[in-house]
Order: sequence, then C-alpha cells, then structure tokens
Amino acid sequence: MTIAEHAPSVADLFRRAQKIRSESPEISYKEIHAQLAREFSGGPFPPVYNLTIPEQDARAPEEDWSAGLPVVLRGIQQKDWNDIASGIVLSLEQTENYERERGPEGSRDKWHDRSAGIEEATSKSVGKWMPEELMNLAERSSKK
Repeated sequence: MTIAEHAPSVADLFRRAQKIRSESPEISYKEIHAQLAREFSGGPFPPVYNLTIPEQDARAPEEDWSAGLPVVLRGIQQKDWNDIASGIVLSLEQTENYERERGPEGSRDKWHDRSAGIEEATSKSVGKWMPEELMNLAERSSKK
C-alpha cells in the first residue's frame, strides 16, 4: 500500500472533529483543534483532489460548511497540520452555528427548503419509472 492510501481525506478529518464534539459536547473549538493536530501530526496529508465534506450539504449551506476549506488547502500545500486543523474546526464551527441559529436543514423557512418547487415534478417522474413495488418498499423503509 502507498502512503496516499493511508492519508485521511478532508471528510475523514471533519468526521473525526464531529466525533470528538459528540464524545465531549463541552469541549472548546480550541481543544478540538489541538486534538486533531496532535492525532494527525506526522502522518500523511489529505489529498487535494477531493477537498470537500459531502455529507455536510445536508446540515448547512455550502458557504457555511466549506468556510474552512481554503485554510485546509493552504495547510495541505504548506504541509502544516495546524492550518489543516484550523480549517476543519472553522467548518465545524460554522456548521454548528448555522444549525443552532436556524435549526437542522429542511426545518426552516421556504427559502431554505431545498425541495420547494420540485416536489410535484419529482413525484410525477418517480411515479413514471419506478415500479409500484419499489415505491412501496422505499416508503416502508423511509418510515422506519
């Protein structure tokens, strides 16, 4: 295996920051930063070809969760784990602040509702190509 195969992705680092937060909700962002830098320092740097945190799109708008990515990129380019940790923590803080102020994605006003204006078209198109038995299975699965 090559070093690149062992390198954490930016999303892996963000998930680690979230896990640290969930294990210790009272921990400060500064402490999360220090723990990330300590845990990953000396290891391979994340690749820049997928500089994203895809699952965060469901939590907050892109401009919030991606706020720290330029700092992460600079850290990768300069081989500086402190910068990388700073960028990850900035994205985490922005996402958490957004959720705290506005609630989770999809529970806000009509302007922030991503399904607005496409619900009817989506149900029509899905009804045309998805067999009824699969529709029923999907509905049962989503209710669980």
